Amino acid sequence: MGRAFEFRKERKFKRWAKMAVQFTRLGKEIAIAVKEGGPHPENNSRLRTAVQNAKAVNMPKDRVEAAIKRASEKDAKGYEEYVYEGYGPHGVPVLIETATDNTNRTVANIRSYFTKSGGSLGKTGSLDFIFQRKSIFRFEAAEDLDVEELELELIDGGLEELYVEADEEGNDIVVVQTSFEDFGNMQSLLEEKGIEVKSAKLERIALSHTALDEEQAADVLKLIDKIEEDDDVQAVYHNME
Repeated sequence: MGRAFEFRKERKFKRWAKMAVQFTRLGKEIAIAVKEGGPHPENNSRLRTAVQNAKAVNMPKDRVEAAIKRASEKDAKGYEEYVYEGYGPHGVPVLIETATDNTNRTVANIRSYFTKSGGSLGKTGSLDFIFQRKSIFRFEAAEDLDVEELELELIDGGLEELYVEADEEGNDIVVVQTSFEDFGNMQSLLEEKGIEVKSAKLERIALSHTALDEEQAADVLKLIDKIEEDDDVQAVYHNME
C-alpha cells in the first residue's frame, strides 16, 4: 500500500496510544475527585473540572460515567498523589506528579528511570525555586472577543496573565493564568460568565530555563518519554528550552 499508508497508520497508532494514556490519567483524576467530594459534579468542583477536561480530549461520556460509578463503590481502589523531583541528564530539573495505589512501586520505578539515565532523584521541595504552580484555564476565542475587556472582567478572579494561542487545528485559544490559590475563584467567575472552559489545570511553570544542544536535549527527552510511559505518572515537567 506504500510508504504514505504506513506513515498514516503509524500516526494513527500514536494518536490512539496518546488518547489511551490521557483517558487513564483522567480516569484516576475522576476517581480521586469522587473520593474527595462525592459523585455529583455540581457539588464537587474538582470532579466538575475533571469531567470538563475529559470532554476536552473527547473521552467518551459512557467512560466518564463508568469511572464515576466505579469510584463511588465502597471497595473502589483509592489513589494517593505524590510529587517526585530530580535532575535528569545534563542537570535538567524534572518534576513528576503521580497518582498511585502502591507508593513503593512508584518510587522504585521513578528512581530507576533517573539512575539509568545518569540522573538522580532529589528531595521533595528541592525544585521549588524552579517551578511555580499556577492555575491555567483554556477556552476557544469567540469571533467578537475583546481581549482587553475580558482582562478587566477577570481581574476579580485573580487574573495574572491572559493571552491567545493556536491549538493543533489552528483555532484561537484563550489562555488565562492565575495563582494556585485562585483556581476556584477563576473557575467560578468563568462559569458565571457562561464561558465554556476547554481545560482547567494546575500546571508547573518554570521560572528559569536550561539551554541544551540537540544531542543533549535528546538524552533528556528519552528520560521524559520513559517516565510518561509509567501508568502511575499523571504529569511531567522540565525547564529545558
